[in-house]
Amino acid sequence: MPDSLNESLVECVKACGGSAKVGAKLWPEKTPEAAQRLMLDCLNDDRPAKLSPEQVLFILRLARERGCHVGMNFLAASLSYAEPVPIEPRDEADELRRQVLEMGRQLQTALSRIEQLDRPTLRSAA
Repeated sequence: MPDSLNESLVECVKACGGSAKVGAKLWPEKTPEAAQRLMLDCLNDDRPAKLSPEQVLFILRLARERGCHVGMNFLAASLSYAEPVPIEPRDEADELRRQVLEMGRQLQTALSRIEQLDRPTLRSAA
């Protein structure tokens, strides 16, 4: 287990192809060499350059896509959470589809009940 968030991010960056590849994705407007230097500076605790929270999330997402969960596991462990279990996007999409279908069934049931309640009742003529 890495000792710091930066150490875990270094492992994530390595899993994503290295500082040159990740730097180019984070800063496409920079030359590849400048992006790599900035990436290395951001991952060095002794340098003033730091990643924004959004950039950290971007790196964690890239790493997750490559099966590297070191960063997420570090966050969970350092915050006293159980080790997270990744959910495959396909599985999540299937679960959301099931939820939407169930909501559709519930909506149909509610609409049928509203129709029943809105129908005038026949009163027997006395």
